[in-house]
Amino acid sequence: METVRFGIIGLGNMGAFHAETLPLVRSAALTAVSDADPQRLEVVARKTGARGFEKYEDLLDSELVDAVLIATPHYFHPPIALAAIERNCHVLCEKPLSVSVKTGREVVEAAGRKPALRFGMMFQLRTFALYRKLREVIADGELGDITRVSWIVTDWFRTWAYFASGGWRATWTGEGGGVLVNQCPHNLDLIQWITNLTPARVTAVGFVGKTHPIEVEDEVSAILEYPNGAIGHFITSTGEAPGTNRLEIVGDRGKIVAEGERVVFSRTRRSVREIRETSREAFVTPETWEIEIPHKSSAAEGHQVIAQNFVNAVLRDEPLIAAGEDGLRQLELGNAMLMSALTRQPVELPVDADAYEQFLQDMARRHGGRKSLKIDTTITADMLTSFQHR
Repeated sequence: METVRFGIIGLGNMGAFHAETLPLVRSAALTAVSDADPQRLEVVARKTGARGFEKYEDLLDSELVDAVLIATPHYFHPPIALAAIERNCHVLCEKPLSVSVKTGREVVEAAGRKPALRFGMMFQLRTFALYRKLREVIADGELGDITRVSWIVTDWFRTWAYFASGGWRATWTGEGGGVLVNQCPHNLDLIQWITNLTPARVTAVGFVGKTHPIEVEDEVSAILEYPNGAIGHFITSTGEAPGTNRLEIVGDRGKIVAEGERVVFSRTRRSVREIRETSREAFVTPETWEIEIPHKSSAAEGHQVIAQNFVNAVLRDEPLIAAGEDGLRQLELGNAMLMSALTRQPVELPVDADAYEQFLQDMARRHGGRKSLKIDTTITADMLTSFQHR
């Protein structure tokens, strides 16, 4: 095989974007697209020259594709991925892998039974120089043992019009949650990928429809407990402005703060633990050197890098930047955080899959139908017109 033939399933915001950018990937060809909306399907198929299918099963059975890129609403990710794997088709999935760990685990297990297939996640923020540099510095031991990780990520501001742009948005049956399952999967992935730490227990507080007339959570604050004794904090919202995006990682050799494009390492000259345990002085301010960490990169970043890496993995066994099991790791944390936030009870990881399924049913029964926003169909029409004329 010299070229990977792709089918894109789901042609909304992200699917339409991938339809434009995938042809820019070396050794990739867009040969088929699928969407349940005939108008949207016709526009994208005509624009790209790919063959259109209203049913994703027909695309998978067409023998026109070697791989699929899944960009549908969340609940469709697992059944499409499973159907593709069953047909020996490589899978690249938009976030999240699934709504719940139960179906997420099923997909990862199915992929594991076919090691010749490549199963990747579209975690494009892993390609950004800033986050790669943070991971590198920590992996090299510059910070020492991590003692605290805090991320305030409230720059996900969304208007009511955003949630009115689709009937599935901000509903339990259509989306399976709010800010944690829609906006934050990248952050929940990065907080583990950068530190190489996964919490063992989550305690959180969250609010359903606090700043929008929706039926899912739009604000969450969580405390994470790690097996090594470290503590974490995660704060997010879609209703706050101006938003903050500040990541603090504290270790035995100081503190790294990433905010905006600036990364500052306040490095202690000696081990904090050593000073704490051996100093004969009662009041000590450890000597600290402030270092601005450079992270600019001339290399490409973003979705296209992930897609290129995926193609290289299929053709030349290049290691995946983000594998399917990484999607499950992110999902575990998101599920734990959401269940804890809305039940006001601590949740242990790994998440009890059956308990989470029951939680989703309870949330749908308790809050379902509370979304009162009317769907603004002009947004979709404008989107299609824009794509057609690009």
